[in-house]
Formats: sequence, C-alpha cells, structure tokens
Amino acid sequence: MKILHTADWHLGKRLDRFSRLEEQVLVMNEIVQIADEQNVDLVLVAGDLFDNFNPSVEATELFYKTLKRLSLNGKRPVIAISGNHDSPSLIDAPDPLARECGIILIGHPKAKVHPFELEHFKISKSAEGFIELEFKNQNFPARILHTPYANEIRLKEYFGENKEEELNRVLAENWKKTADEFCDQNGINLLIAHLYMNKKGAPILEEPEGEKPIKIGNADLIFSDIIPSQIQYTALGHLHGFQNIGTDEKPVVYSSSPLCYSFSEAGQTKYVSIIDAEPNKKVSFEKIALQNGKCLVRKTFDCIEKTIEWLNENPNTLIELTLESETFLKAEERKLIYRSHNGIVHLIPKIKNQDFNENQLSEINLSQDIQTLFNDYFKSKNNGQEANEELINLFNEIVSSDK
Repeated sequence: MKILHTADWHLGKRLDRFSRLEEQVLVMNEIVQIADEQNVDLVLVAGDLFDNFNPSVEATELFYKTLKRLSLNGKRPVIAISGNHDSPSLIDAPDPLARECGIILIGHPKAKVHPFELEHFKISKSAEGFIELEFKNQNFPARILHTPYANEIRLKEYFGENKEEELNRVLAENWKKTADEFCDQNGINLLIAHLYMNKKGAPILEEPEGEKPIKIGNADLIFSDIIPSQIQYTALGHLHGFQNIGTDEKPVVYSSSPLCYSFSEAGQTKYVSIIDAEPNKKVSFEKIALQNGKCLVRKTFDCIEKTIEWLNENPNTLIELTLESETFLKAEERKLIYRSHNGIVHLIPKIKNQDFNENQLSEINLSQDIQTLFNDYFKSKNNGQEANEELINLFNEIVSSDK
C-alpha cells in the first residue's frame, strides 16, 4: 500500500502584507499531481489545514477542492485532522458531505468517526481516536490512530486526566490501549497526530518563527518513545521542516509545510512523504521535493547599487533585506529600493558604527540651541550616529510650524 503524508498547509496565510494564496493554489495542484503519479492508496494530512480559526472564502474553497481531487471523487480515502491553527468544530462541520467523497475530517481528540462504505473502501471499525479502513483492492486493512491537536485544557476535557498529570502520560496510555485492542500484525498500523513531539534525549526542536507555539514548559513535551510498538509509521504535523525523529525501522516524520512561511524557513526545501507499507514489515518512505512557491531570502548589503542589482536579478522572491550603511537611508533611497522589487517584506536599516558608548553623551548641555540638542539626543538613541541633513531639515520644519 502506498500512502502520501503532508501537513501544515496553512491555507490563507499571509507573510506580512503579502498573500500566499496564488502560491498555495500552485503547490496544492502539485501535491495532487504527485498523489496521482505515485498512484497512492491513502492520503494523510496532519493538521494546520488553515492558518486561522476563520479562514477566508478563497482558502476554504481551495481546501475542499484540493481534498476532493486528492480523493479522486471517493476512490481514495483522505484523512485530515485539525492542528493548533484550526477550529476543531469548523473541521468537523462538513463531515457528512465530505464522506461522500471519501474525505474523513477529524477535528477533536478522541473523535469517533461514524462508519461508512463507498465503492472502493469502507470504515470497517471505529473507536475513539481510531479507524480501520478496508480496501476492495487490498487483502489487508489499514489501522489509523488519530490525534488532532489538543491543548492541555482540551485534553483534560476529553481524557479526564488529573491536573498534575502530564500530556505525555495521557497520550501514552490512550495510544497503547487502542493499539493493543486493534493493531495486530495482519494490517498496516499508522498514527497521525498534530503535536510538538521530540526524541527523548535529543536537542529541543525549534518551532517555526511566527508559528503559534504549542510547547510551553516541560509539561507539554511529547516524546516519540511513547508511540506504541505496533505503529509502523507516524505522520506528524506542526514543525515546518522535513525530519524523521524516529528510526529507519519506525519512522516518526514531520513531512514539512508545502511552502516557506517565515524567514526562519528561508532556503528550506519542502516535501511530501511517500510511504510503502505492508503488514508486519518495515515500511520504506521517500521524500519528494515540492517545486512551487517563491523563495524566501534573507540578504544583507552595504551598498545601494549592489542591492538594486541583486533585486533586479531575483524578481521571484520574498525578501527580508538588511542594508548596512554609514548613515540612515534617505527617503529617495528607500523609494528606489522598493521600486526595484515588489517582494520586499522587510527593509531593515543597520548602522555600521556599533562601538558607540552612550556614556559619551551622559552629560548634555541643556543650554545649547534646540537643533544641537536634537542632534545630541538623536546620537544618544542611535549608537552615536549623526542625524543626516534630511532629518535635520524635517526637524526644523516641525519646530517652525509650532511657532
């Protein structure tokens, strides 16, 4: 059986004032194409389907159209769970209509999916946090433990754990109980979850810049060693870089987001994971690189001319641009830079003189004229940098207008 694992679509996400919807349309098309070319039997989408609880009409339309195409209109099951950016109730809301297309949407932890049967597959067993799929063209089932994102409060609500218990223990007990009951060696056994999970003893993995954090203190740490031994592949969502925190024999994989969504991801290649699985055998998986989406770039220059040259040579990028100079940027220089490229997300001026000691201006002569006082104040706040002529003229204009 072939399975496609993807996650962290964040449909509707913006990067500052820049919409990413056009890029998302292209990369969703690419994921559908990969699923078809690889002839996958099952698709797993591990949370953060949208970027916020109230997605736009355009993002919602793209989501359902993509899932319908991935499902081949009901021939191929698609399982999508909610992440920490999603509204669980919104994900669950259209479930009856989605089922007709073979789409299984799971919003809440411990959800019990109502069994149904289509022409090519059926849900043969269902329990809280678990489904079993039987395929007409396969002689073995696929068992899936599913855990959408749940904060500590929601986990206590659903699992009824005591206040002092850790999430790690709650999940370990529930996963083990479910796996022991349903996951024997006669089927494929999978886990899909949207969690911050780490390998015990390994360095703490960084959450993406701009991402809503779900690791707050040690109580929220989930370790991969609690995954039941029956599970052959764990499909994770939340971290945006592709990585296997499990082993070659028992992969525990963050499939990555389909696009770079923050400058902490600049330069990353994005992937989907394709898994080959059989009962009671080691799974194999490969990562397939996604080609669509603008590059996110962090660049530093110390010359306006070099900046403009690079911007003109790299039009299809979104840029965080740092410009080091001896003096502050003038208004016409800013205009020239922005006219050269329509993808500048941040322009960060940086003064080269970093050795200024504020104590040098600890005693300011208050009897000086106001322009000299302004210049001394400006230097005290800007590492000793003199205000340029443009700023001084603006200051004088403001002072004159107040008289």
